[in-house]
Amino acid sequence: MNILCIGDVVGTNGCEFLRRKLPTLKKEHKVELCIVNGENSAEGNGILPSSAEHVFASGADVITGGNHTLRRREIYPELEENDRLLRPANLPDSVPGKGYCVVDLGYTSVGVINLLGTVYMESMASPFETLDRQIEKVKLLGAKIILVDFHAEATSEKRAMGLCFDSKVTALFGTHTHVQTNDSQILPGRTAYLTDLGMTGPKQSVLGVKPEIAIMKMRDKLPARFYNAAGESILNGWLLNVDTASGFVTKAELISIG
Repeated sequence: MNILCIGDVVGTNGCEFLRRKLPTLKKEHKVELCIVNGENSAEGNGILPSSAEHVFASGADVITGGNHTLRRREIYPELEENDRLLRPANLPDSVPGKGYCVVDLGYTSVGVINLLGTVYMESMASPFETLDRQIEKVKLLGAKIILVDFHAEATSEKRAMGLCFDSKVTALFGTHTHVQTNDSQILPGRTAYLTDLGMTGPKQSVLGVKPEIAIMKMRDKLPARFYNAAGESILNGWLLNVDTASGFVTKAELISIG
């Protein structure tokens, strides 16, 4: 089966480009499951019910989150009601929603797990210990294939997670840094690994933000309100061909459009 993982969708620009490109992409590659990181799909940042609905309607089967998922309180009820709208699993239990789901495709079941990194980010429960528990949860629910969106800042932490869980999950990919990395690989234990999926949003931007705002903040060290850039867009992702019998990836291919 073919599984498509799409990098962080940023604002209105990213949502509109996803709507234009994803249906054709899924058809061309015969995609049976699509996972999209949507934690910044609302204009500005965070995720709103309207942006989540847009991402689902564009072809996402599961939306994963990150450190901005809870920024917009309007999404809280949706996190509780929609099993396929995830927030990181290592957030406190009191937080709305959950960090995993299992998608039943009839011929197989796919577990999707979402986690936050802790290096250079807020203090959270250990992603290593949390992933151990989440893997057991999705297996008990029948998952034969397990995919992990690790939303983290540090390449070293992402790499460590990949190697730690090699052979225990089907694929582990990073999100958050909005720049697609060129290290798609299948690790010795057969787990597919990618440090970062990249971004779906404005191409000439600083991680989706208007360049002049980001540059001013970095040069002058003054507070700045971020606004998403406009203009030409890009869609980054990762296409996985998975052997449903073994639960491991046979081929992993980077996707970049725009």
